[in-house]
Amino acid sequence: MGVDVKETSGLDQGVGVGILGRYEHAWRALRHRNFKLFVGGQSISLIGTWMTRLATSWLVWRLTHSALLLGVVGFAGQILTFVLAPFAGVLIERMDRRKLLVWTQALAGVQSLAMAGLTLAKVITIHEILALASLQGLINAFDMPGRQSFLVQMVEDKQDLGNAIALNSSMVNVARLIGPALAGMVIAAVGEGWCFAIDGFSYGAVIVSLAMMRVKPLVIKRAAVSMLEQLKEGWAYVSTFRPIRTILLLFALLSLMGWPFMVLLPIFASTVLHGGPHTLGFLTGASGVGALVSAVSLAVRKSVVGLTRMIQVAAAMFGGGLILFGLSHVLWLSMLLLTVVGFGMMQGLAASNTVIQTLVPEDKRSRVMSYYTMAFVGMAPFGSLLAGGLAHLLGAPRTVMITGACCVLGSLWFAFELPAVRRVMRPIYVQMGLLPEARTEGVGDKAGA
Repeated sequence: MGVDVKETSGLDQGVGVGILGRYEHAWRALRHRNFKLFVGGQSISLIGTWMTRLATSWLVWRLTHSALLLGVVGFAGQILTFVLAPFAGVLIERMDRRKLLVWTQALAGVQSLAMAGLTLAKVITIHEILALASLQGLINAFDMPGRQSFLVQMVEDKQDLGNAIALNSSMVNVARLIGPALAGMVIAAVGEGWCFAIDGFSYGAVIVSLAMMRVKPLVIKRAAVSMLEQLKEGWAYVSTFRPIRTILLLFALLSLMGWPFMVLLPIFASTVLHGGPHTLGFLTGASGVGALVSAVSLAVRKSVVGLTRMIQVAAAMFGGGLILFGLSHVLWLSMLLLTVVGFGMMQGLAASNTVIQTLVPEDKRSRVMSYYTMAFVGMAPFGSLLAGGLAHLLGAPRTVMITGACCVLGSLWFAFELPAVRRVMRPIYVQMGLLPEARTEGVGDKAGA
């Protein structure tokens, strides 16, 4: 008996529409025009950013063959972010955030083009790399909290905020897959300088997307108190509000001990795995695969409820993956383990960001996100120095094993703090309509927040 082709086609189409409908919430933030523009421009720019990150690491290693100097360059690129981020957070609350981002993107483009010119002219030394890395840290001190705060203006419906953060993480990690792979090929073919040049021009895409946005301006209240008083108020909120304080403390530990493994990847690529820039690209891309899977898993979530437990599990995965990566001397196994590392790293990063952005009031958002920037980027320079120094003394494999163990210990500490954190978060989630009010406190501790 024959089967009607039209009927079969209609059935397949219905199934397809049903599947798409089931996961339509996974990209709901893209219904906001401004966020869609941002994703388009930022996607191009981030590929260039990841090309520059890999090219910088390889250039420093090629010029110096020093694990310590890899750490020093990482320190120089992030220390100003740590020092200036709290002050930047206060200033950002008094500024037009879109104009601020146009300036930071333009300055970052100039910085990358300066790196390109010096490298292509074959006159660059470690001193110029350190100076330009410091300039990038200065720019990031304003750019990162500004971008995090501007997200609320691009996505006006707060229910879509978590999805926007997850999609933003997906975008970062797609770029992390493409950028290092391209950089490995470009470095092998024509050298690091062209990676910096591509990155410099890619910032134009973000500037164009920002110019095309139609943003409802925030009412910027002229502060009745001084900047110093605002700074104190922001610190008092972060240090006394238990959920944000606990998340940021764990995040700072992971940034200090875990994230600097990226600084040591050139050593693993060349010395441990006996490869070149292509191997470094494979390793960076492998962590990007895991991070992308993590971001997609967060995008399909319908609610922020339950993310605090995910933060703790992610920290354990991150640390455990680093310990095993330090033991590996085989490329395919190292790539597999970095996939686990990347998943844990991004899961913790995006989940922490989402919970904090959900909890924080608008009048303190920029200041709180500046402390988030301090925990994310600001602790990394000290971690880079620590990782570089330990790798110089003990070798890169033992270093990542030690730092991974510290991340696992951090996840255990967070697990003990979690019940108290949830008790504070639960009434806020109930007020926002994220949790049913009828749920008992004991159940809320186990299943809520």
